[in-house]
Amino acid sequence: IEVGSAWDLRNRMGPLIRPPAGALETGLKELEPGESWAVMPRPLEGNPNLWSPGVKWDVRPGSFSHLTELFGPVLGVMPVKDLDEALELIRQTGYGLTAGLESLDDREQADWCERVPAGNLYVNRGTTGAIVLRQPFGGMGKSAFGPGIKAGGPNYVAQLMDFADGEPGAAPTEIGDADLSAFRAALQRPGPPAVASSSGDIPRVAAALESYWTNSQVEFGRTHDHFRLVGQDNLRRYLPVRRLRIRVDPADSLFETFARVGAARAAGCGATVSLPRGWSSAATDWLQELTAAWTAPFEFVRETDAELADRIRAAETERVRYAAPERAPQDVLRAAAESGVYLARAPVLIHGRVELLWYLREQSISIDYHRYGNLSVREGQPATF
Repeated sequence: IEVGSAWDLRNRMGPLIRPPAGALETGLKELEPGESWAVMPRPLEGNPNLWSPGVKWDVRPGSFSHLTELFGPVLGVMPVKDLDEALELIRQTGYGLTAGLESLDDREQADWCERVPAGNLYVNRGTTGAIVLRQPFGGMGKSAFGPGIKAGGPNYVAQLMDFADGEPGAAPTEIGDADLSAFRAALQRPGPPAVASSSGDIPRVAAALESYWTNSQVEFGRTHDHFRLVGQDNLRRYLPVRRLRIRVDPADSLFETFARVGAARAAGCGATVSLPRGWSSAATDWLQELTAAWTAPFEFVRETDAELADRIRAAETERVRYAAPERAPQDVLRAAAESGVYLARAPVLIHGRVELLWYLREQSISIDYHRYGNLSVREGQPATF
């Protein structure tokens, strides 16, 4: 690889923005037990910012080079016996920006795409050069910030905006999910007398359930390929947050509480409804009764704000959904800042195209299925996404 000035077009790698320091300097200059240099990096031309790339061989699981993100020209190579071991080593890092696989086995490709914890997946192609909309860019885990909505995709601007609901549509929608359909039907029947004062919220919850289901089918429950390029699939899909906590505050309305549970079900999340210790309401008791028979993994727990903060720090939840910004206390905010867990605190909306964004993670997959222009079994087949 030719290394030098970016003004010389023969060079494929330019200088660093600053001399290597800290973790990068360690990664470029030091070996751990068992490691060796397949290609040793070296400074060039007396320029402290200019380094040739290095390849570090036999990096061991749990080592510095395995678990440290190095922003510089050094590659750590780890031998594995099979795909399962490779995926376990990936998960141990906690990072998940991009991942690549070279394989001609369709089954292996499908297995890898379902299991690798990264935001941008590349199969049989390079792992850089993401193109706007074709491969919206953003990571998971320690490679994500905030809700993880991808740059260059159709949802990015939503996290920079404030939304408010208009009037809900009047036409009922058929809900194809048994749990949500039963939930909506139960809301049409008289509830406990103690929630009669909240009866105005119930039609809004029903409208929200319809919108959540519709948008889960039209946008969030589908895999999209806007370009349908011959020889390359570029797929955008959504993965549910697996461990979501819905934090209920005494100030929450019946709509804010019930709608969040319905949104989590529509998105396919594994959710925990977190209630304050020593507090109860007829609405939450009714909600627990209505969802008791759901097939989805929902549970109700009671915990203080301090206990919730501890669970956030212990990585026992991936995201917390509050109903309003001011209802998240300082201890929970500090815990989220320390651990990188996202607190979704935007107002709860009826419109599922926006509300469901807080319950999902985006993933981009780019697959080169041609081999030197040969489309093989895909010859003449239109893209179906």
